[in-house]
Amino acid sequence: MLGALLLAATPSVAAEKKYDPGASDTEIKIGQTVPHSGPGSLYGVLGRVGEAYFEMLNEKGGINGRKVRFFTKDDAYSAPKAVEATRQLVEQEEVLALYGSLGTAPQTAVHKYLNSKGVPQLLLNTGASKWNDPKHFKWTLAGLPLYPTEARILAKYVLSVKPDAKVAILYQNDDFGRDFLGPFKKVLEDAGGKAKVVAEASYDLTDPTIDSQLINLSKSGADVFYNITTGKATSQSIRKVAELGWKPLQLLSAGSTGRSILHAAGFDNAKGIVAISYVKDIGSPKYANDPDVKAFEALREKYLPNVAADNSIAFAGYGQAATMAEILRRCGDNLTRANVLEQASMLGGFRAPHMLDDVSYSYTPTDYTSIKTLHTMEFDGKEWQISEKAVTE
Repeated sequence: MLGALLLAATPSVAAEKKYDPGASDTEIKIGQTVPHSGPGSLYGVLGRVGEAYFEMLNEKGGINGRKVRFFTKDDAYSAPKAVEATRQLVEQEEVLALYGSLGTAPQTAVHKYLNSKGVPQLLLNTGASKWNDPKHFKWTLAGLPLYPTEARILAKYVLSVKPDAKVAILYQNDDFGRDFLGPFKKVLEDAGGKAKVVAEASYDLTDPTIDSQLINLSKSGADVFYNITTGKATSQSIRKVAELGWKPLQLLSAGSTGRSILHAAGFDNAKGIVAISYVKDIGSPKYANDPDVKAFEALREKYLPNVAADNSIAFAGYGQAATMAEILRRCGDNLTRANVLEQASMLGGFRAPHMLDDVSYSYTPTDYTSIKTLHTMEFDGKEWQISEKAVTE
């Protein structure tokens, strides 16, 4: 009788643990693709920070007793390379999920593939509006504020401070740039006032400089400049605007406000820039004693001493890695792709370490809007001065 009882109990015990490819009793495999080379290589630090974070976590015992194997592959911000690298992660490495991959165009190229395979595509380093489509693409969630949310808040800010604004816009010539451009212009148009866009120019990531575009925009008579650029192009554009003696109210996207980017542009040149914020200004003295900043600094000093202490991209990567670890932690022993997705889609209310204290993820299973509460901020030449009152879309 005792033997029969033991046999009857065995299936229920085994059923407590559920695994899909990429998970077992001893490990969890996750991956991402980011540009470790090419024009977007500035963002390769996201992968290096992820490697450091999970190494640190593994040294402390991993997640629920399992070690994390993290693969960060180079896609050079190229759609074809992103497809190749993503297929390797899914079909060769057999990762349980992907997180923190970067770029609207590269991630669009693997969007349908990952959804057809039922592989979670989480915390994307892109805020394209297309990622909020749980009905048709339930496996994909953005990790940044959705670009239209940012654009609408900035447009309303312009209307509040310059109701008769003449706006010039420089935008990245891809889905990233257009996702900011359209909603911003629509808010101005819907206001029906005197504020209007008087000039537009675009650039490609492969362009060596954007001087000619900025020269033309500066001649437009615009007193507001919406600078929808990333990485090196952001630093170049801020510097060139100053060299031209053009003094518009300048707006930046949240992903381009890091101190490392502004340092390359020159802090004096960046004075007066307005942007949206939801993250702590890493490197600023006011956050020197913040527990999350100190934890990141300890990680950086031990594993990544060659990464600058004020590298905001690295700090964001730290926050994303911690968030992915939280998702996996919540999965417990049910390490199926479906449960990983379920836990990610219920992260609403979770504040990642890099976020401001009153900001958190807002995901629900039926609305994948990543972050709805944002602040405006202005750079004073040394620090970002963040508005006390948050704006919620």
